[in-house]
Amino acid sequence: MKKLFILFAVCALTVSCAKEPKFVVTGTIDGAEDGQVLLQKRIPGGYSILDSAILENGTFTLEGVVEYPQMVNLSLKDKRGGLNFFIENTEITINGHADSIYQASVTGSKTQAEFEAFRASSEEINDELRTVYDRYRVARMDGNEELAASIEKEIDAIDARQVEMQKEFISNNPASYITPVILNEISYSLESDELETELNKLDTVLNKVQIVADLKERLVQMKSVAVGQKAPDFTLNDVNGNPVSLYSKLGGATKLMLVDFWAGWCGPCRQENPNVVKVWQAYNKKGFDVFGVSLDRSADEWKKAIENDKLTWTHVSDLKYWDCAPAKMYAVRSIPANFLLDGNGVIVAHNLRGAALEEKVAELLGAK
Repeated sequence: MKKLFILFAVCALTVSCAKEPKFVVTGTIDGAEDGQVLLQKRIPGGYSILDSAILENGTFTLEGVVEYPQMVNLSLKDKRGGLNFFIENTEITINGHADSIYQASVTGSKTQAEFEAFRASSEEINDELRTVYDRYRVARMDGNEELAASIEKEIDAIDARQVEMQKEFISNNPASYITPVILNEISYSLESDELETELNKLDTVLNKVQIVADLKERLVQMKSVAVGQKAPDFTLNDVNGNPVSLYSKLGGATKLMLVDFWAGWCGPCRQENPNVVKVWQAYNKKGFDVFGVSLDRSADEWKKAIENDKLTWTHVSDLKYWDCAPAKMYAVRSIPANFLLDGNGVIVAHNLRGAALEEKVAELLGAK
């Protein structure tokens, strides 16, 4: 009887282990008879491989365990691009073509189905944005700045509607595993108090999600450079290789300093530069200055952009692209980005664009 009980216990343990949740991804990639498939997840600084498999007549199987449903990337080794999809501990099927793997179909993942439904609901506003962007590009190419400025306001209005729609999804789906991805997407346009509000909406079940942990860490950094805070000082080399600190340019005749994060490779930055030039020319003698911080990688490209755009103020860079130390210090995740400081280094405004920059500078300098 004792032996029978032990045997029963062993069998129960075996069944329990066999039923341990795991993902099993099977797929077919047309146009790729052989090669290697990689399943990766994004981590700080790159990707981590969850599993890999050798293609056999265009088919593959991947197995493993994830702690929670999360976005991963499926790609063919030595080929650019890939398919981003939500994986979870269940059976998932993928079918696609080697030349367009990013368009492959995914079935079996409830979280992926939820994500695809959200994207479908966003398609109408995305189409509207694409149409308006096309009109904006034509206006810019034609040199019609007045029309371009008008269309830019349309773009801002549509962007605002889209963000509100995404915020509504977050409010209605606080425990969904696609919610952190959506919040991360809009976080680039949120101030620290807005990001905190959205994070506070999330169910505690999402605390283990890496994106949520990263956003909370970023929030702490954002609060340290919010309006009303003393701007952190930093030192980088100028175009001649000489170290220059931000605070060495404050005080004295400088009543307002715009710390401008930009890059020669950044189209929106180059489009905004003429406006910054206009404000600098109008208010420099009244106490306004600019401190340009470049996220360039090439010194030649950086210097050429300065010359071509006629940016006559102080410029610094460590030529480290997104690893730019001051950009991280100021929680900059997209460019152009700027911080307007008073003569004591206190941040008085953030991310001023177009006419808003001139209006704020004029107001603070009493030039209105």
